[in-house]
Formats: sequence, C-alpha cells, structure tokens
Amino acid sequence: MKRTVNTALLYRKIFLIIYDILAITASSVLALLIRYEFVYSEIEREYLQSVYSFLPITVLIMLVVFSLLKLYDSLWAFAGANEMQNIVAASGVTAVVNGIGLMIAGKRVPRSYYFLFVFLLIAFTFISRFSYRFFRGLKQRQRNREKSINIMIIGAGEAANLIIKDIISSKYTHMAIRCIIDDDTNKRGKYIQGIKVIGGREKIREAADTYSIDEIFIAMPSVPKSVISSIIEICKNTNCKLRTLPGMYQLVNGEVNVSQLKDVEVEDLLGRDPIVVNLESIVGYVKDRCVLVTGGGGSIGSELCRQIAGHKPAKLIIVDIYENNAYDIQQELKQKFPELELVVLIASVRNTNRINTIFDKYKPDIVYHAAAHKHVPLMEDSPNEAIKNNVMGTWKTAQAAAFYGAKKFVLISTDKAVNPTNIMGASKRICEMIIQIFNKHYDTEFVAVRFGNVLGSNGSVIPLFKRQIELGGPVTVTHPDIIRYFMTIPEAVSLVLQAGAYAKGGEIFVLDMGAPVRILDLAKNLIRLSGYKVDEDIKIEFTGLRPGEKLYEELLMDEEGLQDTENKLIHIGKPIEIDEEQFYKQLKLLEEISRNENEDIRKVIKEIVPTYCEWKSELTDEGKN
Repeated sequence: MKRTVNTALLYRKIFLIIYDILAITASSVLALLIRYEFVYSEIEREYLQSVYSFLPITVLIMLVVFSLLKLYDSLWAFAGANEMQNIVAASGVTAVVNGIGLMIAGKRVPRSYYFLFVFLLIAFTFISRFSYRFFRGLKQRQRNREKSINIMIIGAGEAANLIIKDIISSKYTHMAIRCIIDDDTNKRGKYIQGIKVIGGREKIREAADTYSIDEIFIAMPSVPKSVISSIIEICKNTNCKLRTLPGMYQLVNGEVNVSQLKDVEVEDLLGRDPIVVNLESIVGYVKDRCVLVTGGGGSIGSELCRQIAGHKPAKLIIVDIYENNAYDIQQELKQKFPELELVVLIASVRNTNRINTIFDKYKPDIVYHAAAHKHVPLMEDSPNEAIKNNVMGTWKTAQAAAFYGAKKFVLISTDKAVNPTNIMGASKRICEMIIQIFNKHYDTEFVAVRFGNVLGSNGSVIPLFKRQIELGGPVTVTHPDIIRYFMTIPEAVSLVLQAGAYAKGGEIFVLDMGAPVRILDLAKNLIRLSGYKVDEDIKIEFTGLRPGEKLYEELLMDEEGLQDTENKLIHIGKPIEIDEEQFYKQLKLLEEISRNENEDIRKVIKEIVPTYCEWKSELTDEGKN
C-alpha cells in the first residue's frame, strides 16, 4: 500500500515537472507573441534568439525556485490561499531571476516581455495546480447529486459559509446544499458559494417540500436561545432531521465544519435563554478557601468541582461513596488543573465517625452537600435507605460543618420537596428543615438550593428517549399530561454558586425556570427532530405514573412566599417556623425506625412533613390510551 502511494506521488511530481517545463517555454514564447499581436513573423530575430538561447537556464531557475517553495510537494487536492501565495511568489522570483540573467548575459528582449512572462507563468502554474481540485469538486458534486442528502442551511453568516465550504470540498460527505434561509432582507436573493438565500423563516416549510430537504442545519451560533427555539418550532413540522452548531466559540476558534454540527437537543426547545451568572464575581469567595463537595462524583457534584477548581481554592476535597465516579472526576481535574491541591476521599455521609474525621483533619471553609439518593421510584421501594442517606447523611454532615467551624453549608435540594408525594421529596424537605434550624444556632451559614429536573444528569428523561428512538421505539411516557420544570447542569451549578455568595443563612434559593414543559411534547419533538414521524415511524406508549410521581412539580410552598435577589431569575423562600423540640424528637425516632427497617416509616415522615401525601396513581384509564 505504501509503495503504491509513493509511486503515485512520484508520477504526479514527474508530471508536474514536465508540465512546468512546457509552461515556462510557452510563457517565454507567448510573451513575445502577445507583444507582436500574435504575428510570429513580425518578432525580431534577436529577441527570439535571446529567449531560446537562455531557455535552458530559465528552466533550471524555475525548477530550483519551485522546489524550494514546495510546489512539487503540496497536496493540491486541498490547495488554498497559502498554496496560491506560493505560486505567485515562485513565479515572481523565477521571472525576476530570469530577467536579471537575461540582462547580465546581454540578451535583449522587449520591456513588456518581463510583465507578460510573469503573468503567463502564474496563470499556467495556477491552472496546473488548481485544475485537479476543480475537476475533483465537479466529480464529487455529481456523485453527491446521484445519492445525496438534501440540505437546507438556516443562517447566511460566516458559520454557514464555512460549513458550505467544508461540505463542497470533502469527498466523504454525500450532501447537496439546496438553499439557504435568512431573515435578513439584505441577504435575500444573494449567493454564498453558489447557494441562493431564498428568503426568511416563513419559507422554511415551503422550501423543505420544494427541494425535498432531508436535513436542516441551523448555523446561527451567536443568536439567543429563544430565536433558535422559535425556528425549531417551524422546522419540527417539516419531518426533516435537524442539526445545529454548539456555540459562538466554534467560530472564534475557527473550528466550524460539518463535524461540529450536533443533533438538535430538546433543551433547545425549552423556550428560554440559559441563566447567565458572572462567576468571576461570585466564585471569588472560594479562592484560597478549603472547599468540600459531598457527592462530588455525581452530575451536579462533579460540575461543582470543575467550576470551583477553576477559581483557585486553597484545597478541594471530593467525598463520594461511588469510587468509579470519584476516580473519573479526580483524573479529569488532575489533567485540567495540575496546580490544584486535590483530595479525593471514599466515604459515606451516613458514617458519623468517618465524616467527623474528615472535617477534623481538613476543616473545610465551604461545604456543598450534593450527596443523596435521588431516584424517586427506587426510593419508594426502599424508603428506609432514603431516610438513612438523605436525612441522616445531611444531619451528620451539617453537624460536622457546624462543629468544625465551616463558614458556609449549601444543601442541594429539589422541587420535589414541595408538597411531596414521594419519599425522596419528603426526605429532602426534612433536610431543608434541618439546615434552617441549624442556621439559627451556629455561626455557619446554612442554605438550601432547590432545583427542577436537570437535563443531562444521571437518570434524565432525554437520554432515555434517545436510546428508545435509536432502537426504533416505542418511546415511553408515563402520562399524557405530566409536566416538569427543566434546567441544564451549568444552570444548576451557577445557582448553587450564587447561593453561596448571596447566603446570609436560612434561605431556600429557587430558580425561575420559565414555563413548565409537557414530557409528551418533549418526546414528540425529539422524534420529529430525529427525522421520524410520530406514531408512524416511532410510536409513543403511556406506561402510567411510576411510584412516587405526580403530574406536576412545584418550586415553592404557598406559605414560604418569595423574595427577590440581585438576579431577577433567582428568588428566596422565607423560612417557615418549626417547633424545634418536637422536630428533634421526631428526627431521632425517624433515625431509629429507619435503622430497624420499620415498614411504618411513612407515618413518621407524615408527622414531620404535614404536606407529604402518600402517592396514589393519578393515571386514569383514559390517560393510558
């Protein structure tokens, strides 16, 4: 294989050398012919004799210069601006040296000869080097037309230009770009590399039919998420597969090409721009501090560690019971932040002595408590484990933080803690009560941060839907009317960090996540955006609410009220009055019952959390059909 490639390259180099010898000969003679209006007999004999006699030296000069400037070593199939510059430079140097040689040798030629010679040499050399690319492109476009995927590009900016260039020049893609859409009226009717901008977004559905579009590329990395969402709403009715560019940084880094396109994610349809937090001003309080993150290997915990590590803490301590997750984040942070003083410990927050030992040794200034059992149906089947890990783990970790002088303690909570219908949510509500009571009696500032559903986290519905679509369906939805609030992992982490900065103690921070989203709509949209038809290519089945699930989640109990913060999208719930003496008695009883694996644990939970309502299926027979 290697010998075949080397032989082909040798033949190609020999061909170019022979061509260049003929080209420089033709350039020399044509320069005189043009000067004498293509009448060979009119050319003075002296001029012809000068050119012919000096031609061997001219050829030698050309071969040396062309070799030095790599004109026999470049891969001309991928020739671009740099190769064009080399052609001009090589031809120019050859012409100058040739002209100097003629004058030194006393060979007379017309003054116009020098300009015509260099122009002709550049033209001939350019044709030889770029014609291969041109004809190769024509052949590829013809092949693509025969078995092509028809593409529509939305956005007529630099990103679109780079993607079109990448598709046209690649021999590995079978894509034919049929049209471009852009709302800018000044661009309509114009062309980008031969592809016409046919109109604005109102033309999307019509163009999809007219050009038999298979896939739509959204090449607008710098526009707000809300604009992308409105365009996707139009595109999802075309039955075309959608892809989009990840973000503006791809343009800045010059990385825009077909490989940067990703399938449109359902989070693009949430209808709001992501929460933007100035982490430089907020995370300043972690600099030069010892920070401890429990559950640091999980979805939220690991992202917290990444963000904190980038802001120069004195020490970062990761605590997790699951060694594989802990190992993964340890290796990642070691590579990205080699100067970081990192401690990774395997420990359970349920183990009082282990937690106290860790706090005694490292005395963290800030604690982010993300360790918890979060899977609702599993906790319904193992309620005692939810209490042991979530409630008792929080109690023990909060006690250690208070006793060993931590300045801040941030609890990761959930919207399921509001009027809970499941053990997981009720356990988290008890955790919130613990930190609100602790805040009254210790110098440590205890706060909670309440999330909705986190896209991309372990157990998220989106990866499940994608796997089901890849397998050909069906896509399973628990109930046609079930709704949820959604946020991304970076948003969730931003909220946690901001809570730490805003914390005065006792607050429950809540993110305004916009309007809730129907899970059924998410499923339908993801099927459409994957290029399939709902209930034709991929069916949707309703499986019934799982144990502990309810049709909708709330973010704040009615009696908590709301207070604004500096960030208008982040609110604070007022602390609720709690009978502390009664609460501690119930908490100790709960600890004993959970340790003894008592099946009556739900009764005690109900006494502690009066808003807890034991789950009963809300799915009617009509909803199953």
